[in-house]
Amino acid sequence: MIRPSPLLNVMASAVRKAARGLARDFGEVAEIKVARKGPADFVSAADHRAEQILFDELSKARPGYGFLMEERGAIDGTDKTHQWIVDPLDGTLNFLHGIGHFAISVGLKRDGEIVAGIVYDVAKDELFYAERGHGAYLNDKRLRVAQRQRLDDCVYATGAPFAGRPGHERFHAELAAITPKVAGVRRFGSAALDLAWVAAGRYDGYWERGIKAWDMAAGIVLVREAGGFVRDPDGAASPLDSGAILAGSEWSANQLQLLVGQS
Repeated sequence: MIRPSPLLNVMASAVRKAARGLARDFGEVAEIKVARKGPADFVSAADHRAEQILFDELSKARPGYGFLMEERGAIDGTDKTHQWIVDPLDGTLNFLHGIGHFAISVGLKRDGEIVAGIVYDVAKDELFYAERGHGAYLNDKRLRVAQRQRLDDCVYATGAPFAGRPGHERFHAELAAITPKVAGVRRFGSAALDLAWVAAGRYDGYWERGIKAWDMAAGIVLVREAGGFVRDPDGAASPLDSGAILAGSEWSANQLQLLVGQS
């Protein structure tokens, strides 16, 4: 194991501090005040508290860095080369239903490239972290993407567009093209953890459309540092720009892209 850098230590400290509040709120989920933000999309007091802690801690540790945050949006900093990309609670719907599959996700973009990321599974106490050029880890274990090379052995993850969002027909067409060829498809409701699990080799690959930069920023560097590949499913722009992503080992990502293209 490579000792985490000062940057990763800063990120981990902020994430763990925010996680304490989420863990407490998760234990009292029935008591949380919830405001409807859109169809089947909720924002809770827990989101805002966690985001405030992350903003305060990261600002104190790295003054001047900008932010892109799920609830607050873009916040310019005096340092134009660095931007934190933060999702304080990825998997909010799981959280609000008492399902212990949600995460805090923090990525750092430097000069337009994601260079570090942390995804913390609060309920399971699993800290996934990576820094460009230094590998990806789960707690103290080095991660590598899965190397299966038979589709009927592979398990893929995805995310489905929910009520009020476009893209249902395309999603169902892609699902119909992929499902008969693979061992299984999972939809667990947290893009950040889907990518972390690809990095850990639990999933062979993952694809989704219509997600935001804060859903995937940390996961992108995790997968790449675990030896995987991340791209737009249509081979076009960067996933951070297009809002569509596909990830896996080189073989798995290529196979998945072929299947998506057949839908």
